[in-house]
Amino acid sequence: MAEKMTIYDELVARGLIAQVTNEEEIKKMINEGKATFYIGFDCTADSLTAGHFMALTLMKRLQMAGNKPIALIGGGTTMIGDPSGRTDMRKMLTKEDIDHNALCFKKQMEKFIDFSDGKAMMINNADWLLNLNYVEMLREVGACFSVNNMLRAECYKQRMEKGLSFLEFNYMIMQSYDFYYLFKNYNCNMQFGGDDQWSNMLGGTELIRRKLGKDAHAMTITLLTDSQGKKMGKTAGNAVWLDPKKTSPYDFYQYWRNVADADVLKCIRMLTFLPIEQINEMDSWEGAQLNRAKEILAYELTKLVHGEEEAQKAEASAKALFGSGAEAEIPSVEISTADFADGVIDIVTLVTKAGLCPSKSESRRSVEQGGITLNGEKVTDIKKTFTLAEISESPVIKKGKKTFKKIIVK
Repeated sequence: MAEKMTIYDELVARGLIAQVTNEEEIKKMINEGKATFYIGFDCTADSLTAGHFMALTLMKRLQMAGNKPIALIGGGTTMIGDPSGRTDMRKMLTKEDIDHNALCFKKQMEKFIDFSDGKAMMINNADWLLNLNYVEMLREVGACFSVNNMLRAECYKQRMEKGLSFLEFNYMIMQSYDFYYLFKNYNCNMQFGGDDQWSNMLGGTELIRRKLGKDAHAMTITLLTDSQGKKMGKTAGNAVWLDPKKTSPYDFYQYWRNVADADVLKCIRMLTFLPIEQINEMDSWEGAQLNRAKEILAYELTKLVHGEEEAQKAEASAKALFGSGAEAEIPSVEISTADFADGVIDIVTLVTKAGLCPSKSESRRSVEQGGITLNGEKVTDIKKTFTLAEISESPVIKKGKKTFKKIIVK
């Protein structure tokens, strides 16, 4: 009988690990369930996004192996803003905004992480960062940071080109202080984060070593990028949210159903909880089989975030729309009889009212470029009109291959 794969071996097999401070120590700790680890989440919005998936699924995997996660809500650090991977400065939020966003995060995290009976913690760094005295902070940790080393850090490079503010320059010190505080007060011996956080994380391990003479560990997760090297988790420039009010379960399903052929198996490996052996068998899939792999990916992730019932509805809706199933819950939009002039409505108005384009000029352009279909018929004439009777039959209007609505006249 084959030897059971350890959790560390599984993380390697799934392609999740980017950099580690001490592989042997980290491997031993997480395999034996002795890691108390944290991942930080700055509360810059009122919902987590698909971009947070890697962190959430990693926390779930490690917790299932007996380790203890700390979800660190950045109530303090969000007031400064992380410059990592940014070419511009982040929008400043009020404390009320940040507190509201933190509550929204916790609800979503509970779908991934078990917070019962002390199995995990959610802590807000506002509890200690906002009470720090500036001079005392400088005296306590200032001498532990080399400005020369900080300026060489990858997280500041992009910002240095356009001008790095002193506000943002402090971010590394604050994140390092978080690790130091959690190590001292919560026995947190490890930090995980995206690969763009490596410099900040090393700052924390070094601060702990210099102040306490002890070793703490850091591991970065591979960033989820497509075959072109762009971060995944956005569609048409907008974030794919985990909140169903911001991104519907159907649209969420469709995002993953439409990933590129080159990316689907990597996403299944990194993001789903399907057994490695099953995923390895998919490595040889091609052609139509890759479409099946995309359906599996979309279903598994929608189930993880929105539950099995919503995943089934989204899958049925997609199959109904694309001609391989019965009618299902296709996303709908209501328009009023008042939108009809003399009993007819033109295609440009219809596209705009359906919310497929934000303005009439964009709707006009989409029609002229052949991107709009109504009930499967392409419409390229911007003067084309439809009667109230035609639209009352609830046709499906579609922009491109992925965006569509069923029109309901009220």
